[in-house]
Amino acid sequence: MNGGTIRRVVVVGNGIAGLTAADTLREAGFDGRLTVVGDEPHPAYSRPALSKALLLDGADLSSHKLPAASHGADELLGVRAVGLDPDRRLVTLDEGTALPYDRLVLATGSRARRLSALPDELTLRGLDDALSLRDRLADRPSVVVVGGGPLGMEIASGCLASGCRVTVVSQGPPLSLQFGPYLAGVFARAATDLGLTLVETELARVEGREGDARVVLHDGTVIEAEILLSAVGDVPNTEWLAEAGLVAKGGDAVPVGPRGLVRPEVAAVGDLAAFPTPHGPRRLPFWTSAVEQAKVASRALLVGEEAPPLRFQPYFWTEQFGLHFKAVGRLPPEGEPSYIEGGPGGGPALMRWSHGDGTGTAAALNYRIPVPRLRRTAQAAA
Repeated sequence: MNGGTIRRVVVVGNGIAGLTAADTLREAGFDGRLTVVGDEPHPAYSRPALSKALLLDGADLSSHKLPAASHGADELLGVRAVGLDPDRRLVTLDEGTALPYDRLVLATGSRARRLSALPDELTLRGLDDALSLRDRLADRPSVVVVGGGPLGMEIASGCLASGCRVTVVSQGPPLSLQFGPYLAGVFARAATDLGLTLVETELARVEGREGDARVVLHDGTVIEAEILLSAVGDVPNTEWLAEAGLVAKGGDAVPVGPRGLVRPEVAAVGDLAAFPTPHGPRRLPFWTSAVEQAKVASRALLVGEEAPPLRFQPYFWTEQFGLHFKAVGRLPPEGEPSYIEGGPGGGPALMRWSHGDGTGTAAALNYRIPVPRLRRTAQAAA
């Protein structure tokens, strides 16, 4: 099968969404010319590992590596897509090449949001960021992390485990927006027990000059450290699509249908795509979501509405401060959980929440459980 007149497919983006899209196209029978464009010079890698195992691997630098791609695509790495003409079906690259396509997958992901233009404000988004930070942690510098979400807390955990003195500056209690107050409290206690300093503030900014950047809180308090990292969200890489009419100028998510299609011949998947949900179009910036989106959208590019729509049950996991946590269902859950195994006194625990909309959430904390069983637990809580 080659999809009839579908002879050329271009995938722009070589993260997990782009890699999965290319693999799925081949699995679905596309045997034409496949081209993958990636702005990083590296093969596809595991981005979640960057803020977890890669910072702690000792001499091992393999935790981020994925199996070698088997899709047989022409890979153009270290180049960036800068323009799209959907009427002529052409993708323009920064080195001047124009790639024609019959079908197109947009998977350019997102980049770290920054608080300043100062080079001393570090972010952790790509492999080079993680390797550079890993090298600097060897000298055990003092570290301040601005951002109390999962990424900021994972980075802080890795820095603390490397022997650094670490402060997290958070707008409100860390992890409360993502996990709710109950679970956030569990993580905060584990973090402070290991020596993390938590600073809650209404607002923080990064200011100073090159070589002398610092964090300034809303009350004027200044926090300085040898390394300053921010983890305050991300920005979809969609500016290059504005002239194509797929997104508002200035950059925003690309709205797609339930199968990930922007147009019958164009799909958008991963961090740059906003899928329809019961609560309106939403980005679903999770690793497993990017995989599921790419599988659905790639098949839809070949067979249209014969492909099933996305039916994604959110899955999230994190490792930090000695806690391994994974959850299926809506986050943050409301209120306190019911415990299926374990209890609030510490130790491994399996818990669940029932929501008023007929859905449920299940979470495991330092508790070994296969993800399929965790999904069944969440469904049973509905």
